[in-house]
Amino acid sequence: MSCKSTKVAPSVDFDHSCSDSVEYLTLNFGPFETVHRWRRLPPCDEFVGARRSKHTVVAYRDAIYVFGGDNGKNMLNDLLRFDVKDCSWCRAFTTGTPPAPRYHHSAVVYGSSMFVFGGYTGDIYSNSNLKNKNDLFEYKFATGQWTEWKVEGSLPVARSAHGATVYSDKLWIFAGYDGNARLNDMWTISLQDREHACWEEIDQSGEIPPSCCNFPVAVCRDKMFVFSGQSGAKITNNLFQFEFNGHMWTRIPTEHLLRGSPPPPQRRYGHTMVAFDRHLYVFGGAADNTLPNELHCYDVDSQTWEVIQPSLDSEMPSGRLFHAAAVIQDAMYIFGGTVDNNVRSGEMYRFQFSCYPKCTLHEDYGKLWENRQFCDVEFILGEREERVLGHIAIVTARCQWLRKKILQARDRQRQKTKQESSEEGEGAAGGPRDIPAGNRQSGTQPLLEVFIREAEAQPFEVLMQFLYTDKIQYPRRGHVQDVLLIMDVYKLALSFKLSRLEQLCVQYIEASVDLQNVLSVCENANKLQLDQLKEHCLNFVVKESHFNQVIMTKEFEHLSTPLIVEIVRRKQHPPPRLYSDQPVDIGTSLVQDMKAYLEGGGLEFCDIILLLDGHPRPAHKAILAARSSYFEAMFRSFMPEDGQVNISIGEMVPSKQAFESMLRYIYYGDVNMPPEDSLYLFSAPYYYGFSNNRLQAYCKQNLEMNVTVENVLQILEAADKTQALDMKKHCLHIIVHQFIKVSKLPNLRSLSQLLLLDIIESLATHISDKQCAEMGSDI
Repeated sequence: MSCKSTKVAPSVDFDHSCSDSVEYLTLNFGPFETVHRWRRLPPCDEFVGARRSKHTVVAYRDAIYVFGGDNGKNMLNDLLRFDVKDCSWCRAFTTGTPPAPRYHHSAVVYGSSMFVFGGYTGDIYSNSNLKNKNDLFEYKFATGQWTEWKVEGSLPVARSAHGATVYSDKLWIFAGYDGNARLNDMWTISLQDREHACWEEIDQSGEIPPSCCNFPVAVCRDKMFVFSGQSGAKITNNLFQFEFNGHMWTRIPTEHLLRGSPPPPQRRYGHTMVAFDRHLYVFGGAADNTLPNELHCYDVDSQTWEVIQPSLDSEMPSGRLFHAAAVIQDAMYIFGGTVDNNVRSGEMYRFQFSCYPKCTLHEDYGKLWENRQFCDVEFILGEREERVLGHIAIVTARCQWLRKKILQARDRQRQKTKQESSEEGEGAAGGPRDIPAGNRQSGTQPLLEVFIREAEAQPFEVLMQFLYTDKIQYPRRGHVQDVLLIMDVYKLALSFKLSRLEQLCVQYIEASVDLQNVLSVCENANKLQLDQLKEHCLNFVVKESHFNQVIMTKEFEHLSTPLIVEIVRRKQHPPPRLYSDQPVDIGTSLVQDMKAYLEGGGLEFCDIILLLDGHPRPAHKAILAARSSYFEAMFRSFMPEDGQVNISIGEMVPSKQAFESMLRYIYYGDVNMPPEDSLYLFSAPYYYGFSNNRLQAYCKQNLEMNVTVENVLQILEAADKTQALDMKKHCLHIIVHQFIKVSKLPNLRSLSQLLLLDIIESLATHISDKQCAEMGSDI
């Protein structure tokens, strides 16, 4: 749904056990904030607190607390409070001794306290007494009391520009700058018991981020994430995740991102990153001498980046670095920072998140592939005739090459059946081979057999996984066999003309090529005639930093003579680099293919008839079963013999238009629909057993935000039919107050007599005694 008109509605709890709620729809009619809207809030007045950067902000209840930083001349240690409901600034009440003025410290909230650790202190104006700190202070929100925690035992080295977060009742500190070098150590301390608290250094494992500073950390899905920052090594835009339980780091690969899809944000430092729901939001920072102001969003579940398009009425913050951000409820607040020409900011901005449940389309089709339920085709592969089951509907929607193969096999099967039925006697020709009951298509039809001589089972299964999910499994780092398997998949993708899969394979393989496997990959690319990959390997080998190491390996001694000659010649005479302006064909996505399939592309493969008020609508069993537990149970246990299913949502039959909206949601996850459809479909997620309440949340928002004079009569009819009494009451309220406009709508004449009587009754109720008297005097 476009963010231009979308508003945030209260979240909808989804409880399959609560059957009473199926018929009941509660709406909140009132002002909601536009999704993805930036709003400039009142800036901090200089009398309250200075403009600043390198400070911290934390969120506690309905307030943002700002501590420390620098104003361009001096370091600060004041504590400011911004009330998000009143949009008002004040100095927070404090007692006790606060931390010394500082910047590049960290601040977190635990329980009803804020904890401040480390940072850089001293007099920046006179350039004296400057040093990093490793002290820990607590500020109690209830009393305003500052106290320092005096901790016995070993301490983290004093540092600034580090990352800090709270998880499992502990404060976690990572990396930073100690005044001489950047760090990548990690320390933790329990915040539960001040008397017995002690610092503990964590023994980290896995792909530990390089030493770095001026980066943010955020916790999402019980993992800590670190993105970019200033590093002693090469500055990259890598995203790393840390598992608190096993103390294991993992670099999150970006090689699976297709060319043409949004890349990660460019490398940067001094940016912010916050977590909300399943997303990480990155804003600002200095990126290669620029101050970008796009908001980047990372989906932790799908491992994809996107740039958030702000709503049309947004008041965008300018690019900045060393600002700070925090989340309250469903919005992010950004304060301060350094903007153009080293100017400090005192601005506060609010960004409205969207909090709809994620689309489960890819996961639902992925489960259909894993479970192999309702399979109706069997691919017989290679010389060994290995067998792989699948679903005609998914395969024919995604791959034209396999679609032709399936059509040819189906024609042969029909010819064979026709020939057998025309011959007299039972044993004349022999029926189709016996098929295990579990593999039979519902309705006792035999599986369609499709022979593919050019494919082996293992790469073909990877290709099938892609058809169902738009993804392939990332090869294990350093495993040559995994890379060679993806090369076989790439060969199939070229044969089957799957551009999207081609691009994925190339990116995976190129990202996986290293000094240990480059010769194996090159030889295999040469054998499979994969010229693009062979070219990549040759260029990798002849690089100055690689060449000597590669030619000293045992693998080089056993390389085929023509390849050795090619490498030597390339080293002596590198070919000119050719740059193509041709756009890369990234193919069609799962969503695009399933949309085309529903809109007519899959008509000849329909195997079920859905009856809406007696009107037939052809559909596909496998797709319906993948997306709906209602259909899955029906096709497994109660499949009607005539292949026809009556459609209703509980006792109510939806309109034809609403039914088409539901099919769009089932086939390709679309949630765009007119508000009147949303009334019919509000309880569809319960009745049809969709994976989550995404459709219901959109329906609720759609109704609350989009009832207008133009569509109020259609929604009134739908509300009456679905017994959504509060929506009907709301529609009658609009009709009464806008009756002159509504009376000119052509739909008014086609309303039922009972609804017209409801309108007249509402009009009569809302006409005051005074108006009645005035009308009486006119008669």
